[in-house]
Amino acid sequence: MNIHEYQAKAVLKEFGVPVSNGRAIMQASEAEAAAKALGGPLWVVKSQIHAGGRGKGKFKEAAAGEKGGVRLAKSIDEVKQFASQMLGNTLVTIQTGPHGKQVNRLYIEDGSDIAKEFYLSMLVDRATSRIAFVVSTEGGMDIEEVAHKSPEKIVTFSVDPATGIMPHHGRAVAKALKLTGDLAKEAGVLVEQLFAAFVAKDMAMLEINPLIVTTDHHLRCLDAKISFDSNALYRHAEIMALRDETEEDAKEIEASKYDLSYIALDGTIGCMVNGAGLAMATMDIIKLYGEFPANFLDVGGGATKEKVTAAFKIITADPNVQGILVNIFGGIMKCDVIAEGVIAAVKEVGLTVPLVVRLEGTNVQLGKDIISKSGLNVIAADDLDDAAQKIVKAVREIR
Repeated sequence: MNIHEYQAKAVLKEFGVPVSNGRAIMQASEAEAAAKALGGPLWVVKSQIHAGGRGKGKFKEAAAGEKGGVRLAKSIDEVKQFASQMLGNTLVTIQTGPHGKQVNRLYIEDGSDIAKEFYLSMLVDRATSRIAFVVSTEGGMDIEEVAHKSPEKIVTFSVDPATGIMPHHGRAVAKALKLTGDLAKEAGVLVEQLFAAFVAKDMAMLEINPLIVTTDHHLRCLDAKISFDSNALYRHAEIMALRDETEEDAKEIEASKYDLSYIALDGTIGCMVNGAGLAMATMDIIKLYGEFPANFLDVGGGATKEKVTAAFKIITADPNVQGILVNIFGGIMKCDVIAEGVIAAVKEVGLTVPLVVRLEGTNVQLGKDIISKSGLNVIAADDLDDAAQKIVKAVREIR
């Protein structure tokens, strides 16, 4: 789960992490009061969306101006002007894709006098099963670009869970950023604070870009991006309360209610599969035959008729879907349960696009019998290759 920058900074502030003062607003009418509360003389007006590259982004609407999604204001009038231009408009960044995201929240923050900019992030390194730090002197840039052009400027190291964070980790960060004296000491304290926050809140990723040195020689986190391990959210009600569903795909929200693993994609063939590996293989073979999947959807090994029905409804709710491929290998999951779920869903929402069903495994014959006797216009397939070819052919025939 992702949260907004202002929420991330509030979480980090609980652990003593140095961040700028700021106020979040939802309405342009709140901008003046927020700016006056901060005092000025400089303010930064930041679009709050779940995507990076906001500063370089552009709004679709001409009325929003040409200055991007992060703007420096030198007066309260400018704060008000930027707020009215940005709120409610669609910001397109390198991470949103061409459709962009609507800005429903702004963060008005004290301006900072910047002497240097750095990059610092933490993530769970699956290769070592440890929390890893990624540090670079090239702050304010996309870390992918730095890795491509100047990989030698990126320093990474991991923390042994047996010892936890140690003083030498802070010294490693200070050395990587070429900090000395009091700034090196601040780096050591900051590393301990960030690690404590990462572990306590079950974060999956924490990115500070940029981490700055102010002109009065102190470290400050000028931006913050945090994502959390969804499997641990049950023990963090305070984090769950920060969820902004307007930033998420409505179909993905609906899928989460039924514990379905669903990710919306840009293709035209909806997929319902059990098992992540089989789902990936299904998506790959659809692409092999020249079409593109509309989603990743794993109903899981123990799905019920109700979950399968919900999954089918979510797929058909996507207006881009021109055909559906159901690919089930019944181990724990029984083919007859899938068949009953598909039939129940079709009867409830209707079927306006081609549907190919491939069943194999536990109770496969029973599942096939249920579908064949249902009277539905379903195309049966013998194996995955056969299923992929049939759904691609069916979709192309109706275009």
